[in-house]
Amino acid sequence: MASEQLNLSNLQPAQGRKDRKRVGRGLGSGKGRYSGRGIKGQKSRAGSHKMRAGFEGGQMPIYMRLGKKGGATSKDAMPIGPFRTYSQPVNVAALDRFDDGAEVTPEALKAAGLIRTTREDVKILGQGDLTKKLTVVAHAISGSAREKIEAAGGTVTLLREPKPPKQKARRGRERIAAPKES
Repeated sequence: MASEQLNLSNLQPAQGRKDRKRVGRGLGSGKGRYSGRGIKGQKSRAGSHKMRAGFEGGQMPIYMRLGKKGGATSKDAMPIGPFRTYSQPVNVAALDRFDDGAEVTPEALKAAGLIRTTREDVKILGQGDLTKKLTVVAHAISGSAREKIEAAGGTVTLLREPKPPKQKARRGRERIAAPKES
């Protein structure tokens, strides 16, 4: 065949054809009656081989039998809960690289390579010493950092007012109101 020219009279498929299995065509076919699926049950039904991941045949699945994992994913676990907040920390010692009398803003910190992005809040922390008079503009500041900046003659401006601490709900006798007047 290699020496012959290829034409319509000697065309052959590259692989022999195999007829598809015709099930349910009588007992003599070998695939009659139950069509190779056995008798009754889940595996005899249509769609029985397309179960979702984790399906255990109607039994209560393992992910529902076991308890939920406790830990830092609850809504109360800040800052990991659903309303997580993150502030980029910058220590007072790192501010010493700025010139005397400079204004330190989040944009200036980004230019100096001290923070990654200006889209997240910046918090100034009090580790280290400061010798220069700076005007610091940030979203939050720790108490010790504020003291060190003001001791060096600088000023602090907050971009966001600090939230007042939440009052805990009182329990017991303190909640009893004054007697009603009639």
